[in-house]
Amino acid sequence: MDMAVNTRNLALQHALVPVRQARPVALATGDGIGPEISEAVCRVLDAASATVRLVPVSIGEQSYRQGASSGIPDEAWQAIRSHRVLLKGPITTPQGGGYKSVNVTLRKALGLFANVRPCRAWHPWVQTRHPDMDVLIVRENEEDTYAGIEHRQTAEVTQCLKLISAPGSQRVIRYAFELARAQGRRRVHCFTKDNIMKLTDGLFHDSFDRIARDYPEIDAKHLIVDIGTALLADRPEQFDVIVCPNLYGDIISDLAAQISGSVGLGGSANIGDGFAMFEAVHGSAPDIAGMDVANPSGLLLAAVQMLHYLGDHASARRIHAAWRATLADGLHTADIFRPGHSQDLLGTRDFTTAIIERLQPAALAEIDDAGLAWADLPTDWPRSSPKPNKQLIGVDVFIDYDKFGRDPIRLGRRVEALTESSELSLTLITNRGVRVYPQGLPETRCTDHWRCRFRSIHDQPVAHRVIIDLLARFEADGLDVIKTENLYSFDGKPGFSQGQGE
Repeated sequence: MDMAVNTRNLALQHALVPVRQARPVALATGDGIGPEISEAVCRVLDAASATVRLVPVSIGEQSYRQGASSGIPDEAWQAIRSHRVLLKGPITTPQGGGYKSVNVTLRKALGLFANVRPCRAWHPWVQTRHPDMDVLIVRENEEDTYAGIEHRQTAEVTQCLKLISAPGSQRVIRYAFELARAQGRRRVHCFTKDNIMKLTDGLFHDSFDRIARDYPEIDAKHLIVDIGTALLADRPEQFDVIVCPNLYGDIISDLAAQISGSVGLGGSANIGDGFAMFEAVHGSAPDIAGMDVANPSGLLLAAVQMLHYLGDHASARRIHAAWRATLADGLHTADIFRPGHSQDLLGTRDFTTAIIERLQPAALAEIDDAGLAWADLPTDWPRSSPKPNKQLIGVDVFIDYDKFGRDPIRLGRRVEALTESSELSLTLITNRGVRVYPQGLPETRCTDHWRCRFRSIHDQPVAHRVIIDLLARFEADGLDVIKTENLYSFDGKPGFSQGQGE
């Protein structure tokens, strides 16, 4: 049965709020504290006569247990794709068993490429060391290590592939600049680690520099993510908009939410082409589930973002104003309650009631919501044009080798013998990325996972059959090949990183 948000408010409020048709929105209440805070948000939306009709869908822990490997059964997929907007409580992903994150699945399957997380201090009502903080974090949402491509390759070594694409980077970066322009923000920072990951993070940084030229009125700056995070934690008021790859964005947005006052205050939007998902930043917190102590603010602020996204600005402003008035009156949940600063310690239900009691007619709800303005989506999927001249000039062959005391010199001589009369020559062997042959250091500790790099003579192009022949020689010699990576040049420039010490 639909969980409808009806219109049982005062006639004055009806007169001030234009009559609009209720928009159906999928609602997943989630796990842990999810049902409690979802109920709280539904009560507020109902009391505010928000023009949405919430349609329950079942996803998450129970769906996993019932055999849906993604945590999303077919009927839930149908509803989400039909309504195109999802308000989602926090989800618990069971440990072990190969379960995949519902969040990651939804974001990637629906093309929700931008995770938008406002992190603002609510001084003086909520205590914080950073009263002037107002940061918008735009996190790339589909790529990076969250592609979820992992392998166990040897007894001792596993790998995770980090995928960064030019189209994905350009789209989210342009959206970050468009959000900055729409919200009147003046600075956009980019965080990467391209001093180490020169190709993947380097691509993101290069895309940022190129796109920044189209926004001359906005101050654009790049920071290495470690110092950028340190500065964000120490002086967040110097930041306005931060855009970064997926993993860094996940980490710094929780940090930013916490130093603003509490991670429980963090709302989040996931934006794609025709689809959107709104959720709290925090997790399902099963340790406090059912105790009436959870702060519903994160999911409520996500719902405010959702109302703005749907065009119901009047309801969004009224709810936001009532929530702020509740904080201003010192009515706080446990995560933000401070003796001598807060007035009353409230549970989830009473905090929700306090917000509802402070709802005002739209004309009286004065709220600065410029920070919640949305930007038009980039509609194109950028493609490389013209295509670079791509040539195969070598191969990295990864092997599982655990013999003879893991002696790299002995292994190197054995592998070199395989390239006799070949168009490829062995240039180095690395272990965990560090060169161990030739001219390695005896202090370097080695695992059973080795990379043997072969380059063509004078970096001249070679055919794939040359690599196939090399692999046949490895097999004939009894060496266990676990993976290969072809080495290409693009317009004469290497498309691969050097080994440490190469």
